[in-house]
Amino acid sequence: MGENTTDAVDGRHLRVAFVPGVTPDKWFRTWRERMPDVDIVAVPLEDEREQRLVLTDSRADMSLVRLPIADDGLHVIPLYVENPVVVAPKGHEITAADAVDIADLAGEHLLQHPDAVAEWRDIALEVADGTRIDVPSMTPRDAIELVGSGAGIVIVPLSVARQFDRKDVVRRPVTGVAETRVALCWPVDADGELVEQFIGVVRGRSARSTRSLGSVEAEQEAAKQRAAKKKAAARRSTEQARERKHADRAARRKAGGRKRGRR
Repeated sequence: MGENTTDAVDGRHLRVAFVPGVTPDKWFRTWRERMPDVDIVAVPLEDEREQRLVLTDSRADMSLVRLPIADDGLHVIPLYVENPVVVAPKGHEITAADAVDIADLAGEHLLQHPDAVAEWRDIALEVADGTRIDVPSMTPRDAIELVGSGAGIVIVPLSVARQFDRKDVVRRPVTGVAETRVALCWPVDADGELVEQFIGVVRGRSARSTRSLGSVEAEQEAAKQRAAKKKAAARRSTEQARERKHADRAARRKAGGRKRGRR
């Protein structure tokens, strides 16, 4: 989507940034139908690392972000959940599977900072044995392009993998990794009519519907509680995957000992 930089007739406009994978086209269309005299300006971002900066340096009024985000000084309304996928070079063994468990990727080289996928970091062989070679920070587009060269894998939301899909990579759903959530955020000191109107568009409210900021804050609190529950469930899933992997290793060692004893 190209960036719209033309102001409305009365000089008012709303600038909305969005991270890779997010497609706000339907919301922008609804805005233009409801608010024809106020331009909406698209501010696409190349990297999630810009999602807060774009607000603090006043390049955008609101931002569609991927959680978590440092929310001090921001209103944050979670919107929807995204499932993770692993992206690997074409011909990789994941091609034969319908889905991949994170434990099966412990021996892979991740082309992201390990903290970006904590569930992989906690079981990764190259992290545990100290042989990991750090990779430079990259945009999702650049990282997936590097995957195509056979350099390693990435684990990203499905929408990101779709946006930067290539003929030389494959993707599969990955279990044992927490879902991610897309949210709408804006500075607390930027509340106003246009902000409220866009919240209404994103939340699917009718053109006549209104909602107070108090309701928004209550919605935020409820969303945080739901996110905490999902995070706890993801942590349990990761721990179970780690236990299964340890049990498999113990079983292989035991089987190897029996074979040596029979010789």
